[in-house]
Formats: sequence, structure tokens, C-alpha cells
Amino acid sequence: MKTVRYGLFLSPVLALAGCMDMPPSGTGIEDLAAYDAAVATVGCQLVTEADYGAVQFQAGLTREQTIAITEQRLARDEAVRLDSGGVRLISGSCAA
Repeated sequence: MKTVRYGLFLSPVLALAGCMDMPPSGTGIEDLAAYDAAVATVGCQLVTEADYGAVQFQAGLTREQTIAITEQRLARDEAVRLDSGGVRLISGSCAA
């Protein structure tokens, strides 16, 4: 009986965990890699409109896609908010 209870509990949890690895809607794995590479070229920080514009241009993303990927990176603790405003990527080539 306990096995069934744990199975019923873990199934949705595991399904949700699997969704965390998926790219945001409208983007693919290639977009995530392009985003990471582009953010690294601007010093791993997105602070100004120029930073976002450079990342969008280099990665071939729209503003909405760039924001969605940034929000996902924040949710996954792969980026942090800066006290002065903006975001710093702390994963991949931007890891400290």
C-alpha cells in the first residue's frame, strides 16, 4: 500500500522536474547554447539595453525569447539578480 502512495506522489514530482530541463516555449536547445555564448561575450551580465540587444543579435533571438531564457536561468539558479539591476549568468562558461 505504501508503494502505491509513494508512486502516486512521485509521479507528478518527477514529471515537473523533467519540465525544468525543457527550453522555454518558442526556443530550442540550440537557442539556449547560442544565448549562453552570446551572454559570455558581453561579460556574462545583462544590465543595459545594449547588453540585451547584443545577445539578441548574436544568438538570433527575439526580445521575448531572450527574456524567457533569462527568467528560466534565474529559476534554475543558473543566474542571479544584481543589486545594481540586471542579471549575471553563473553557469557554463560564465561559472565563477
